[in-house]
Amino acid sequence: MPISPRAGQPAAPEDLIDVNALLAAYQDVHPDPTDPAQRVSFGTSGHRGSALRGSFNADHILATTQAICDFRAAAGVDGPLFLGIDTHALSAPALASALEVLVANGVAVRIAPDGEATPTPVISHAILGHNRDRGAAAAGAPSVRGLADGIVVTPSHNPPADGGFKYNPTHGGPADTAATKVIQDRANALLEAGLAGVARVPYAQARAAAVVHDYVGAYVADLGDVIDLDAIRAAGVRIGVDPLGGASLVYWQAIAERYKLDLEVVNTTVDPTFSFMTTDWDGKIRMDPSSPYAMASLLRLAGSFDVAVANDADADRHGIVTPGAGLLNPNHYLSAAIAYLFGHRAGWPAGTAIGKTLVSSSMIDRVGAGIGRAVVEVPVGFKWFVDGLTDGTLGFGGEESAGASFLRRGGGVWTTDKDGLIACLLAAEMTAVTGRDPGTLYRELTELHGAPAYRRVDAPATAAQKKILAALTPASLDATTLAGSPVTAALSHAPGNGAAIGGVKVVTGDAWFAARPSGTEDVYKIYAESFRGPEHLDEVITQAQVIVDAALARG
Repeated sequence: MPISPRAGQPAAPEDLIDVNALLAAYQDVHPDPTDPAQRVSFGTSGHRGSALRGSFNADHILATTQAICDFRAAAGVDGPLFLGIDTHALSAPALASALEVLVANGVAVRIAPDGEATPTPVISHAILGHNRDRGAAAAGAPSVRGLADGIVVTPSHNPPADGGFKYNPTHGGPADTAATKVIQDRANALLEAGLAGVARVPYAQARAAAVVHDYVGAYVADLGDVIDLDAIRAAGVRIGVDPLGGASLVYWQAIAERYKLDLEVVNTTVDPTFSFMTTDWDGKIRMDPSSPYAMASLLRLAGSFDVAVANDADADRHGIVTPGAGLLNPNHYLSAAIAYLFGHRAGWPAGTAIGKTLVSSSMIDRVGAGIGRAVVEVPVGFKWFVDGLTDGTLGFGGEESAGASFLRRGGGVWTTDKDGLIACLLAAEMTAVTGRDPGTLYRELTELHGAPAYRRVDAPATAAQKKILAALTPASLDATTLAGSPVTAALSHAPGNGAAIGGVKVVTGDAWFAARPSGTEDVYKIYAESFRGPEHLDEVITQAQVIVDAALARG
């Protein structure tokens, strides 16, 4: 991927969106349901698009919300729906559209006060808390009516012109493929019908019917059950936080105040153009806390804090900066966090395992073997960790894209969606308890297990080739060696749960690569890692492209 010469530089006026034009397009542009690019595409991360491209407009949100109402009614979900938004420009109008439909369908909606933004993990936490209390009612606790679910209006770290809309069912985590297909198909049928079948009330009526919920108070008050905040305070860990203009801002302010931490929010600006950002690798504004280009402003402050952290717009991702290591590669931080947690959570069950996606670092496997814990490798997508985090068979679930969650200190479920807030606070706890920051702890792991080199690259692929790649089998690869080492495994299904990975993974004793089609671009993605250094990693990637391209050519 060519790096823009403007990567890491402050956003220029020409980089900024016209917010008024974007909001007008949201209301005025009506998508053409015969154009695939303008239909609802409701994957695990929800429907994403831009009003300016006819892919995220009022019609999409009205239809999708009605589809969710139909889905929850068919599933017997009769409790409240927790509704949150991030700080993208399209989030507030999309919330208004959703509220009109939800109330018209008789759904009891819980919203934050005064348009306040709500992180994705906070919605998951609220769903689980309500449903836990409902389950306790039979034991004499106060009665809590119905099972709850939730919606988060967010495109995550995407550029400012984008909008996003995702559904979290009663388990609190991302909806699975079966649920999202039902919602997507129903939403597109409603679009094709010109929204006939969508129930809707005026916004003023919908807003009056919604119940204001104290998301900040409930989430922040519970944090001591998952993070050792007393240790952080006692050690005087100096923490710098950049919310990157997102939903975590008021949460970080509340955390600092409630727990008396030495925590400075270095950027309190909330601006729908995100004009304060430095541009990402391609010169676009993107609130990605794992990108050194998007994180350039915080990186300049690294020496001022014991640990500096950041979140994306909906706070389901984390970025960790230390004085010595700078911005930690997400794989490095996940590895260090796992090693720390399984050594400092005496309340977790002895058999609790580690969850990782198949494109996350094999350092995690080596850490797991070193501490005697099983590693459960699943396809890409946090939805695969929901069951394990719920029943405690997984103590930790993490993705190479800087998303993770883990159990409460006593072993119970915290969230079943990615939680960037606790991932950031854990970095401070690790520093407080060990006296060494996560960058130092990771370096110590490399002394034990080796230092892997990891990279992801994109290669061109047509729609037909992407379809072939998604259906490839190990036998079709014709690969017995990879970069000079014998292949020990060729996979089309994840070893942790047997689910299809939508691509292939080839493994040797010291390296691996995985190839998957992109869901949004005409490329396929190669993820690769080598424990023999950067030059060997180059060999792995080169041969991976040859193997995959040959398989695509054979069809």
